[in-house]
Amino acid sequence: MKCLVTGISGFVGGHVARDLVSRGFSVRGFHRPGADLRAVQDLDFESFEGDLTRPEDVRAAIRDCGHVYHVGAAYALWMRDYQPMYAANVDGTRHVLEAAEREGCKRIVYTSTVGCIGVPDRSRRDASGQVIPSDESAVVPEERMLNPYKRSKWQAEQVALEMARKGLPVVIVNPSAPIGPGDIKPTPTGQVIVDFLRGQMPAYLDTGLNWVDVRDVAAGHFLAGESGKPGQRYILGNLEGNWTMKQFLDALSEITGKPAPRMKVPYAVAWTAAAINEGLSRITGNPPTAPMGGVRMARHLMWFDPGRAVRELGMPQTPVTTAITDAVNWFRSHLEIPD
Repeated sequence: MKCLVTGISGFVGGHVARDLVSRGFSVRGFHRPGADLRAVQDLDFESFEGDLTRPEDVRAAIRDCGHVYHVGAAYALWMRDYQPMYAANVDGTRHVLEAAEREGCKRIVYTSTVGCIGVPDRSRRDASGQVIPSDESAVVPEERMLNPYKRSKWQAEQVALEMARKGLPVVIVNPSAPIGPGDIKPTPTGQVIVDFLRGQMPAYLDTGLNWVDVRDVAAGHFLAGESGKPGQRYILGNLEGNWTMKQFLDALSEITGKPAPRMKVPYAVAWTAAAINEGLSRITGNPPTAPMGGVRMARHLMWFDPGRAVRELGMPQTPVTTAITDAVNWFRSHLEIPD
C-alpha cells in the first residue's frame, strides 16, 4: 500500500516516512519546491513537490494513497505576517482531509501538537508532591492558545475533529517534545542541545517539557494509523519524560561531560528581553532570538501523560537518555561542535 507523508522534509515527517519504509510500505513524500531533503536523502520514496495551500496539488499527491499522514505544517514563533502560517496549517489541513475523503483513503493521521492540550495546573499534585501531567481530556478554548502557531494548530485540529464527526477515518496525534538523530534544521528542542554543546547556554528558564524519542513518535504515527480510534486524540510522549529544563540540562551534562548552566533566569527578565527583541525585529525584519511566543510557553510546565497511546496503541517508550545520547552523537557528527 502507498502512504502519503506531508512534511517529509521535517524532523518528525522524515522519521514517519523512515518508519513506514522500514515496515515495507511505499511512501510518497509531499514537500515544498526546493525543500531541504537531506534528512531523507538515503530513503527510497517518491518525491512530490507541491503547496498545501493549493487544493489541486494536494489532490494530485493523495491520489492512489491508502493512508495519509499529514505531518506538514508551517512553524514559527515570530513572523511579520502570520497569514501564510494560517493558510498552510488551517486551510492546508482542510485541503488534505477533503482530498483524502474524495479519494476514499482508509485512514488519515493528522499531526497536531500538545500545545493544543491544556497545560497542568501546578497546584494539582500527586501523593509524592509531583505536578500531575495533563492528558487528552484537558480541552482548552482558542483564546488560551499562547501564540499564533498554537492558535493555527488549534484551528486545524478543530477541522480534523469536525470531519471525524462526519465519518472521516481521521486520528489525531499530539507529539510532545521530540529529540533524536536527524534534526537537520534543528528544531527548537534540538537547538537546546546544540546550544548546550557549543557552550552558548549560560542560563535557563524554570520550565519543563515532556521529552520523547522522535523514533517513538514516528512509530506512534504508524500505530495510530493501524489501531487508533477515529476522532480520538493520542499524546505521543514518554511516560518517564516529564523533566524540568534543569533536569534535562543535568542529563546532558552527565552524557557529554560538559558543565550545565547554574543560573536560572527570572521570568520577568526573560519577558522584558523578549519584548525588546521583538520590538527590534519589527524594525529590522530579522527574526528575534527570543520570541515572546517561546517565553510565554516557557512559563508553563508542558508535562503530559501519554498513557492512552501506550495502552491503546502500544507506542514504544525508549529511555529519554538514549534519545539525548543519539541526538548528541548525531549533532557532533553533522555540525561544527567543539569537543
